[in-house]
This record gives sequence, C-alpha cells and structure tokens, in this order.
Amino acid sequence: MHIGLIIYGTLDTVSGGYLYDRKLVAHLRAAGETVEVVSLPWTNYGRHLAHNWSRELWRRVENGRFDLLLQDELNHPSLFWLNRRLRGQVPLVSIVHHLRCSEARPAWQNWLYRQVERQYLASVDGFVFNSETTRRVTEGLVGKNRPFVVATPAGDRFSPAITLAEAVAKAQEAAPLQLLFVGNLIPRKGLHTLLDALATMPQSDGRLAVVGETAVSPTYTRHIQRQIAHHNLAANVTLHGPLPDAPLADQFARSHLLVVPSSYEGFGMFTWKRWLLGCPPLAQRRIRRFTKSSTTAITAFLSPPMT
Repeated sequence: MHIGLIIYGTLDTVSGGYLYDRKLVAHLRAAGETVEVVSLPWTNYGRHLAHNWSRELWRRVENGRFDLLLQDELNHPSLFWLNRRLRGQVPLVSIVHHLRCSEARPAWQNWLYRQVERQYLASVDGFVFNSETTRRVTEGLVGKNRPFVVATPAGDRFSPAITLAEAVAKAQEAAPLQLLFVGNLIPRKGLHTLLDALATMPQSDGRLAVVGETAVSPTYTRHIQRQIAHHNLAANVTLHGPLPDAPLADQFARSHLLVVPSSYEGFGMFTWKRWLLGCPPLAQRRIRRFTKSSTTAITAFLSPPMT
C-alpha cells in the first residue's frame, strides 16, 4: 500500500506529537507499507489557510497516487477546504493529538478556530486518536459517525537511569532545587508561567533546565529571553534547545522535578513514567487544585516551608 502523510516541517521535529507520527510511520514501514511524507512549510495560521488553494500541493497529492492519505490534524488550516476536492479520490485519515480550539486563549479566537477545525474534521473519513480524551473532544465537535481507533503511546524509550536508592538520595539533597522543563517554546507549553514563579523564589533556591526547540515560535522565544533578562534569571535558567535521547535522559536523572505548566495537552507524553528516572512531574491539572493562579501555585509548591 502506498500511504501519504501530510505534516508541517520534517518528521524529525522534536515534540511528542512528531515522535508519535515517527513511531506510526516506522510501524507501517516495518509492516511492508510504503510511506511518503508530504511536507508543508511552517508559517502563520493565515498563510496556512492559503495552502488550500495551492496548485503545488494539489499536484503533489494528485501525482502521489496514494492508496491512503494520513494527515496530522495540526495541519487542519491547510487542508480544511482542499479535502473537499480530495474526498472520494483517496481515503483521508486524520491523526488527532489535540484540537487547537481546546487550547487556552480568548473565547473569540477559539470560536474562529473552531469553525475551521470543525470543517476540517468533517472532511476526513476516519481518525487515529492518541487518547480517549481527544476522541471525546473531537466527537463533541463533529459527532460519532466516522470510524476511529484510539492508539495511546506505548512503551518508553528511556531506560531507568538511576536506582531507587539514588532517587531517594537525590530527593534529600540540600543543593538548589533542580527543575526541568521539556517542550518546544510555544505559548501553550507555559514556560512564561514557570519563569514568573521562579522569579519569586530566592535565586539560590532553584535552577531550571529548558529542553525544547526554540525555532518553532521565534516571537515567543524572544519573549522568553526578555523575561529571563527582566527577572535577572540568566544564572538560574539554561536554554539547551532540543537534545538527543542520551543527554535528555541525563537531564531527567539529575533533576528533582519535571514541571509541566502547559495550558492544555492531549496526552502529555513527557509526563508519563518520568518517575522511573527519579524525576516526578508537576503538571497544570495538579496545580489548579491548589489555586486558580498557576504562578502562585507553582511558587507555593516549589518554595521551602516556613520555619
């Protein structure tokens, strides 16, 4: 079977969603299928909408003569209208990690995104969901009249790097609290919230390692750099960029806490089984049990008790 996969950028992009797509492609190829990646350029949402009328994209899909066309749902603004022309010519299956209109932003913006996303979701023939939550949210938007499979991420590519005794010893260290943030630098991941919380702590109390691609949203990356400078956190925060598996596993092993201040995650792959590396996760859902203010909650959680 000749299968096409439409994504933005390259399949090697460092993120949980792209890791999921890579694993899916590897599985299909191992099963003897041919998978051809159709890459669309990263740009802003408005320019992505223009892809629907791109003759070049139409020719690439038409000339591919695919038996099945997989589409990462992230690409929905580029495909919501184009799929109307494709339906009936090739089966269209969307890989849904989470919906853009589920993310935290002003209601009027999400209303607009929801209109485009609903049209896209209604244009495909079936779905691959990464979680039951993603399935329920999607079906709440377009109904339950399409075939689907829920394929949650399985396994863990990191082997435990420390023993239980080492993890206990690390937790009892008197050294500064070693925090880890893993995620591309985009607003939804919430690094700005974590930096605001870190700025309220004595500078000797905490260190933060940030692992993630800085080029996905240059505007947000510049905001983060300005925020670090404004709070005088240059000595406390290290932006590592994306890291290969071995040095990333080392970061987990040396860190006391993985902080995940994302406003929304469809699955949250990097929070899963991180305790096996002696680095328990603190995620947004838990934060909101403390207080409505994420910054205040993170600060309260990270600060030492008053004596």
